[in-house]
Amino acid sequence: MNFKFYLEKLHNSEKFKEFIRENKEAYLCSGFFILDKTEKGDKSHLDFYVPSKEKMFSFQLEDGIKLVPVEIFDKKIPEKISDNSDFNFEDMENLINYRMEKENIKNKTQKIMFSLQKSKGSEFLIGTVFISMMGLLKVNIDITNKKITNFEKKSFLDMMNITGKKKS
Repeated sequence: MNFKFYLEKLHNSEKFKEFIRENKEAYLCSGFFILDKTEKGDKSHLDFYVPSKEKMFSFQLEDGIKLVPVEIFDKKIPEKISDNSDFNFEDMENLINYRMEKENIKNKTQKIMFSLQKSKGSEFLIGTVFISMMGLLKVNIDITNKKITNFEKKSFLDMMNITGKKKS
């Protein structure tokens, strides 16, 4: 699926048009996407920041279009993401699969979570890839250059603080 498809779907909705009429200065600041390879649990959310209200709103696109306020924990003002960003999620998945082959990772991809962000002028996807055998991949992709800038394999157990029983 192409990122532009999600933007067009949102921009053509009455809920979004109403939101923009009420919040003319709102801008796209992030996105969240889940590609579920085992079930039909794909999700897509596009987030907009309204400077005058210092608030963020998320549009959930999977079951119709729902507008949800987002609680902001960081006072940092998010950067604007271009409406002209153009990338295909299948291409990003292929980049990951190619890198997995190169790194000799044979596990099957189960779910990919992407967070679209912009920092220091660069737009990128931060990916968490759930793979078989309780494995995880942490991936950063520069979407302008379509290149992986960070790739790290972890075990799900590495993410949890596992301690043994204390001997008395």
